[in-house]
Amino acid sequence: MRSGNTTSVMTMALQQILQCPYQSVTKRIYLESKALELMALLISEELALGQSQINAYHLKPDDIERIHCAKDILLQNIDNPPSLIELARMVGLNDCTLKRGFRQVFHTTAFGYLHHQRLEKAGQLLAIGEMSIGEVARAVGFADRSYFAAAFRKQYGVNPSVYLRTHQQPMKNSA
Repeated sequence: MRSGNTTSVMTMALQQILQCPYQSVTKRIYLESKALELMALLISEELALGQSQINAYHLKPDDIERIHCAKDILLQNIDNPPSLIELARMVGLNDCTLKRGFRQVFHTTAFGYLHHQRLEKAGQLLAIGEMSIGEVARAVGFADRSYFAAAFRKQYGVNPSVYLRTHQQPMKNSA
């Protein structure tokens, strides 16, 4: 078995394990079910990886380097990324090679990766606690606060407001 990436669904299950609201027998059953869920997700990933390796499009080392460059451009422009065609032009690939290669290298689409990274950055910003939820949403490129809240809830298992309250780092009263 390989050591791979944790998907957003796996992250959500892990968060739910860490924030288990139950006690006693109910807690044990809940945690066992979440462990089974994680095992099912891992098996599913392995099967998908095996199938994708069978159908793998062979990338040249130069193409792989350009795909990593595309990833860096997305991260540098997280709040206002270029379109897929613009991104492909920026790194010197055609859009088809970029799409196929990004999926092969990172096991997700370019904008699936960007979406996940936006939510990761949002979690970090909320934990710092210096910005409102709306400011965080805008800072990571979400124009619609309700769409941000739904996407955040899907990745973290809680609303941004709950996350903000439970993850704030104490700092203001320490002076």
